[in-house]
Amino acid sequence: MMKNTTHIIRQWDEPFPPDLKDLDAVYSVAVYHDAVAEKSDTGRMNRAVFAALKPGGVYAIIDNSARPGTGAGEVERLHRIDEQLVRDEVQRAGFKLVGESDFLRNPSDPRDWNADSTVNKTHTQDRFALKFVKDSSPVARSDNPLLAPWDGPFGGVPPFGKFKVADIKTAMEEGIAQELADVDRIADDSQPPDFANTIVAMERAGQPLNRASAVFGIYTSTMNDEEMQKIQSDISPKLAALQDKIVQNPKLFARVAAVYEKRDGLQLTPEQKRLLWLDYTGFVRQGAKLDEAAKKQLADLNQQLATLSTRFSQNLLAEEGTQMVLLEKESDLAGLSPALREQAAAAAASQGKPGKWAIVNTRSSTDPFLTFSTRRDLREKVWRMFIMRGDNGDAHDNNATIAQILKLRAQKARLLGYPSYAHWKLEDQMAKTPERTVELMEAVWKPAVQRVREEVADMRGIANKEKTRIRGGAGSGGDGRSPKGAAPIEPWDYRFYAEKVRKAKYDLDENDVKPYLQLEKLREGMFWVAGQLFGFKFVPVAEGSVPVYQSDVRVWEVQDQDGRHLGLWYFDPYARPGKNSGAWMNEYRPQSHLLDQPVIVSNNANFVKGKDGEPILISWDDADTLFHEFGHALHGLNSNVTYPQLAGTNVPRDYVEFPSQLLERWLSTRQVLDQFALHFQTGQPMPADLVKKIEHTETFNQGFKTVEYLSSALVDMKLHLAKEPTADPRQFEKETLAELVMPREIVMRHRTAQFHHIFADGYEAGYYSYLWSDTLSADAYEAFLEASGPYDKAVAKRLHDDVFSVGNTVDPAEGYRAFRGHDAGIGALMRRRGFAAGNATARTRDKP
Repeated sequence: MMKNTTHIIRQWDEPFPPDLKDLDAVYSVAVYHDAVAEKSDTGRMNRAVFAALKPGGVYAIIDNSARPGTGAGEVERLHRIDEQLVRDEVQRAGFKLVGESDFLRNPSDPRDWNADSTVNKTHTQDRFALKFVKDSSPVARSDNPLLAPWDGPFGGVPPFGKFKVADIKTAMEEGIAQELADVDRIADDSQPPDFANTIVAMERAGQPLNRASAVFGIYTSTMNDEEMQKIQSDISPKLAALQDKIVQNPKLFARVAAVYEKRDGLQLTPEQKRLLWLDYTGFVRQGAKLDEAAKKQLADLNQQLATLSTRFSQNLLAEEGTQMVLLEKESDLAGLSPALREQAAAAAASQGKPGKWAIVNTRSSTDPFLTFSTRRDLREKVWRMFIMRGDNGDAHDNNATIAQILKLRAQKARLLGYPSYAHWKLEDQMAKTPERTVELMEAVWKPAVQRVREEVADMRGIANKEKTRIRGGAGSGGDGRSPKGAAPIEPWDYRFYAEKVRKAKYDLDENDVKPYLQLEKLREGMFWVAGQLFGFKFVPVAEGSVPVYQSDVRVWEVQDQDGRHLGLWYFDPYARPGKNSGAWMNEYRPQSHLLDQPVIVSNNANFVKGKDGEPILISWDDADTLFHEFGHALHGLNSNVTYPQLAGTNVPRDYVEFPSQLLERWLSTRQVLDQFALHFQTGQPMPADLVKKIEHTETFNQGFKTVEYLSSALVDMKLHLAKEPTADPRQFEKETLAELVMPREIVMRHRTAQFHHIFADGYEAGYYSYLWSDTLSADAYEAFLEASGPYDKAVAKRLHDDVFSVGNTVDPAEGYRAFRGHDAGIGALMRRRGFAAGNATARTRDKP
């Protein structure tokens, strides 16, 4: 019985009495939607209620139910409100959600409230009910800005500048506690399990942690200093433990299983069926059906793996961030263009070596040096620095860590009932089985190796004409695969001589192309392509209106063709200490109609920052990567789904690279080159004859590119297929490459000790994905060529409707088939790379 009950009736526009204190309960009935419709300060209203209630007091809200995901959009038109908006605002005031009802459908009103506009002004309509309590616990009352709903423009933005690095740790710990509380509430719900109170409830759970995790991910990948690395080491196993506690919660799984068992009678939409299937199978694959002893063992394995993956990543970051080849004198720069010399000088200055030049230990720094430097001794030195990352026998050596990871992954697979880790990993991918991936890789491997032999023969011819004398290697009685007396090509020579071959065969020098490849102009070109394909407009936000985590980061608002807000795009292009090497896309916030949240994505790269005001010139390969990563961003920005788990790039690994690899093709279109490949000095477009030369070299050096990639993919798969995990990763790599008859002139794109993709980034037994996805992208681009060309509107619309916008709401194979009309074989892939057809029967079709 409530002893302190005050009955008051207030309208939405009347202030809450400030003198009320220690109330047991406050009820809001059909008030909230009016307050929102009239743009009243609902946050102030909720804080006033919070102040009036005693600790543990109840705040109950009953209101008119709008379609999930409509947010405030339907309030003015229909006098209805989405309950997610209410729950977010009330929880922001410090309340804890403890109960919610199903829709309270009015049985006397048969009208369709989603479609029938005549429903809008009645009070005989569907309702929702939410029950909150004033919670004085430290978690609920936390003022950590990383946990609070994001405020600011564009549906809220990350609170950069409002927290200290130390706050990330406390936010993650408090967020984990809050998510566990959310999960327990779902599991302990006294109502029979249904789709809304179990599956949808899980989609809504843990939002504070999701917000904190977004910042955690940004800092561990781009601002990972010593303080952040300690936080990462502490939090990573706790995140693994959280996931295990969720999937191993027997009451929660029982509810998920109960909904799954009655799925056929629930009248679910296709998207809801997909979400339910993914939830149920995900729980099972993560051990929900194991006995308690096995669950504990699995949880221990997962926490150890999280710790080891963090150690691997930090070892690699330490060597990439500190190692460099310092060039002391002008003669060390022989062969380098003025632009590359300036970048090397800037790199040295950033490392505390002004007046000198440095090749730092990242691909964007080493590859140009290996391509143009005429100092073979320094090329070898730079090459060895780069390929030996994580494999130097020192404190940052990764080999022992890798051996432990492989051992634990094998134990995990056996515990879950799979013959190998690769079999477990691929079960829910497009490929389904390791055997299908190996079939595809082997179909491409042999023609790729044959192409390498042809490429090396061309290089030897040039070396012989130049009378180059390179000691050692095949030409001096090495592996026997080179003609006796021929000039051998070492791995640190490949890019250098490949560039010479390109010049000799095609009269094309990369130094002729690079002046036309300005980073900022290419960014404009990407925006233009997005506009042509999807109707997007990129509008720069005013400086200072959206906070950023580092001064070089810039932000654009993304709008549709009618000017409606779709999301934000952050761009972080430059290398710096504490930032992972390479290039990637990051999603700060997934699109979701359920949560009424627009998407926020970023693209990240490691270009060497030049002098202020001077354009940054990049290689063709780097431009290709730029478009690739932007393809991931467009996949996220196009998302149009209800549930966040299904949004954007949350698709199988061997499908996620398809949209990004496809977008690479637009770089070389004449429309992009004519408008955006402008000379950095004259502003003139790339000459037609130079464009023709680029077109003629589309299959140039494909042997090298394919073999360096495929060797990594095959080693990855064999590491995770091995019945007995290797205790010596270095020796395993050597023996596997020997079995493949790896050309001695090439090394793996990612040697095992530095293979971040598979030991710290979720691509384990999955690096094949790039080839699988490129099989799709090659076939998909031919759909445009079969129509009116790369900018065909009808094909672009199908691409949007069936691929870019649907996320994981449909099976990827079905989505691709809807777009293309057939499954993809490898014929288009082989044509694109200029290889013989080989085993053209290999297909990427899903089997039942």
